[in-house]
Amino acid sequence: MIKKYLLTLAILPVLGYAQAPAGYYSGTEGLSGYALKSKLHDIISKNYNWHYDDLKTLYGQTDIDKYYDYDASNTTYLLDIYSNNPTGTTAYHYTLSNIISSANAEGLGWNREHMMPQSSFNSAYPMYSDLFFVVPTDARINQLRSNFPYGKAGSTVYYNFTNGSKQASNGTPGAIYTGRVYEPIDEFKGDVARSLLYFVVRYEGKLGGFNYSTNADPTKDQNPLNGTEEKAYDDWYIAMLLNWHQQDPVSAREITRNNSVYNIQKNRNPFIDHPEWVNLIWNQTPDNIPPSTPSQLSMERNSAYFVNLKWQASPESDVLGYRIYQDNVLIGTSKTSSFSADHLTPNTTYNFTVKAYDTSYLESAQSNTMNVTTLESDIFAKDLQIVKYLEGTGNNKAFEIANRTGHKVNLNGYKLYIQYKGTVYYFGEPFELEGEIENNQSFVAINPNANFSCFNNLNAKFVTAAPSLTFTGGQYVDLSYKSSTVDAVGVKGQDNANGNKSLYRKPEITNPTATFDINEWTSYASDYCQGLGVLGINDITDRTFDFNIYPNPVVHQLYVNGEISKAKSAKIYDLSGKLIKEINNPFVNQKSIDVQSLLPNTYILNIDGKSVKFIKK
Repeated sequence: MIKKYLLTLAILPVLGYAQAPAGYYSGTEGLSGYALKSKLHDIISKNYNWHYDDLKTLYGQTDIDKYYDYDASNTTYLLDIYSNNPTGTTAYHYTLSNIISSANAEGLGWNREHMMPQSSFNSAYPMYSDLFFVVPTDARINQLRSNFPYGKAGSTVYYNFTNGSKQASNGTPGAIYTGRVYEPIDEFKGDVARSLLYFVVRYEGKLGGFNYSTNADPTKDQNPLNGTEEKAYDDWYIAMLLNWHQQDPVSAREITRNNSVYNIQKNRNPFIDHPEWVNLIWNQTPDNIPPSTPSQLSMERNSAYFVNLKWQASPESDVLGYRIYQDNVLIGTSKTSSFSADHLTPNTTYNFTVKAYDTSYLESAQSNTMNVTTLESDIFAKDLQIVKYLEGTGNNKAFEIANRTGHKVNLNGYKLYIQYKGTVYYFGEPFELEGEIENNQSFVAINPNANFSCFNNLNAKFVTAAPSLTFTGGQYVDLSYKSSTVDAVGVKGQDNANGNKSLYRKPEITNPTATFDINEWTSYASDYCQGLGVLGINDITDRTFDFNIYPNPVVHQLYVNGEISKAKSAKIYDLSGKLIKEINNPFVNQKSIDVQSLLPNTYILNIDGKSVKFIKK
């Protein structure tokens, strides 16, 4: 039997960068605090995401015990951190074949444990099958751990498990929550801490949408997420995780597992490679002074479906970002001094304000209010759309999704769903998109086992075996934003006929019909994938041109320079968003606009959706 502490001594010199490929953490040099956390998020968010059922066999690559109960005759035991006894005799062992769904006693079999309970993220992919925090554990202990947080066992112990772990009342120092916790043994507390810290780095940007407030009474709120993207956890939980991280350093077993998971998911746990980053991120000393108020909030661009906002940034160095409010309702955050408010209704007036927040989560006063009336119509798409649907041999499944909206789109909130047919039609677990997509760009979501001749899976933005990428042509699949369908392939609630074919959206279709219409598509044979991942020039509806105006301020004629001869319309708005003047095909025979009739004021000139501000004397 080989013990962890012996191997830990042996591998100390190789901890750190030696475990990660050269250049993997490029860009982290000199960073600290939440800036480092955000950079790490960007690095580790490119991954292969497998199906939950795949974990049953993948654990054979990541979780075979080679460090505790291992000898020549026992080479297939799974390492279960909930039942392994490193200082004595482990009461039972499991192989991959011993998986079960539930148990009424220890030692009957194992199942898959979400160290961050799946109720936190509503069982959605990619979280649902992330190997870094979904691990094999004894089924009975997993059930009794339930959705309780980890913690220090208090005076009331409800269950003592065979290796010394416990389910008990919360005795963690500083904790407000007084409910039950699960305390692992000391040998694996650091492993748990680094897994949970990985979770809030990997899913930064999505944490605010998770179930972080399950009970208004903090003494009963068992979910330690606090709703912030940066700090992520409640104070008592962060303190405990940092303490466990220090008490139980990175082990040889963790390093080996990190490398094994990297081979499968193509991402890493940075706190195994660089343990020092934990304190560098979370051991900060924030001040108690709110940031300055953002100023000069203004409209950069108007549309029927979105408004681009900008403002003067707050000068303090500890400002984390800005909260954007639409009609006094928080609609998003930005780390820069600009934001696209989208999913708006045409010809509707909105009021926008912005507040800065800092590392103490102190909020500034409210900025000036920007009143905007959206345009009645424009040339842009209302939302994202599916432009390619590929279904072919075996796991050859892929989508290409395009942004023709006229602005950069934040993908958080978008999901891919698939509908199954049992005794009734029902939806499988969704795959949640993340990151951003620029205007007139597209991205590919593909099954990791796909083998298309014309596309390298490494070039896809999302590589996932989530249910929505295991479709057949008879199933309905949709792209949703929050609770509303944006686009779909197939008809909901019926068997469809799209099997073994590739569908390419006709480029003139900017805003698809509410229900699937095969007339909007060109059909090709099974496995056809020409141009996958490339949004061709004929697919681009907004051929954005650059223009400038002079003189500014202007008295009589406002001249426009640029490739404007084919512009369809020029519209002039006042700063409230009211349309003052509209000219169709304005530059067929001239390159100027007569503004003599305008009253002295500041206005916005909008040419085919692109806007610039000018002053009329």
